[in-house]
Amino acid sequence: MINKDTFAAYHPAVNMLYFTAVIGFSMFFMHPVCLFLSFICASVYAVYLNGKKALLVGLLFLLPILIFTVLVNPLFNHQGATILTYLPDGNPVTLESLVYGFAAAIMLINVVTWFSCFNTVMTSDKFGYLLGRIIPALSLILSMSLRLVPRFIRQIKVVSNAQKCIGQDIACGSVFQRVKNGIRILSVMVTWTLENAIETADSMKSRGYGLPGRTAFSLFRFDRRDGLAAAYILSCIIIIITGAVLEVYRFRYFPTIMQVTGKYNGGWSAALFVVYFALFSFPLIINLKEDLIWKHIQSKT
Repeated sequence: MINKDTFAAYHPAVNMLYFTAVIGFSMFFMHPVCLFLSFICASVYAVYLNGKKALLVGLLFLLPILIFTVLVNPLFNHQGATILTYLPDGNPVTLESLVYGFAAAIMLINVVTWFSCFNTVMTSDKFGYLLGRIIPALSLILSMSLRLVPRFIRQIKVVSNAQKCIGQDIACGSVFQRVKNGIRILSVMVTWTLENAIETADSMKSRGYGLPGRTAFSLFRFDRRDGLAAAYILSCIIIIITGAVLEVYRFRYFPTIMQVTGKYNGGWSAALFVVYFALFSFPLIINLKEDLIWKHIQSKT
């Protein structure tokens, strides 16, 4: 079941600020706790947005990358004090290189999963709103590109089903006939794309695109709720960056695996990991709160 995401209803600037932070931190912090928290939050949020099936398909695609990275890294990275075995060429295979390869693979999976959530939440109209006044040409190109791909996929399914009804699909006939049918479908799609581009250009011209003084309609309004969310995210970002400066999120893989202890790591270092989790789980907290409110309202009716 795919749920309605409350966080997606927030202002596009809040959405962009959040995803910029979580994707950036997921890429640069290789501490095992950070990787684990990012993986859990990204996976749960992806399930909430797109359902379990979408996450399973994504993980099945990323699992070979995980295995490949873990196995290949020791072939090129021979650092580490714990030698497990030796390769035929005499180079050692170390435990540290295996662990680092696994951590790098998890980091890659986290980033890809967060980008899948980003692609679901940040729609083309949000991109157009954020970049329209700053870089209107780039905003137009991005919004049209993001819109073209799903439309192209839907249209090619329609054309393919129509061809299948008359026995001229890519699954019908001999190999030569299948290739011929595929070329015919491709020709139809190219024609459709060109016609759609001409219609779009005419529509934009008739609506005054590019004329001076032209205004743009938008449904997005930055209200008090968005201000509180932005303040929350910015506060978490500042605290996390402070923790990074104090080396709380630093972890050493070579030459031995160990937690790097900074000068001010004291007993409050655990609180910085709580803040890290608080940032990454922000959409989940919002959605859980809204779901509980909705269930409470339903229970009263």
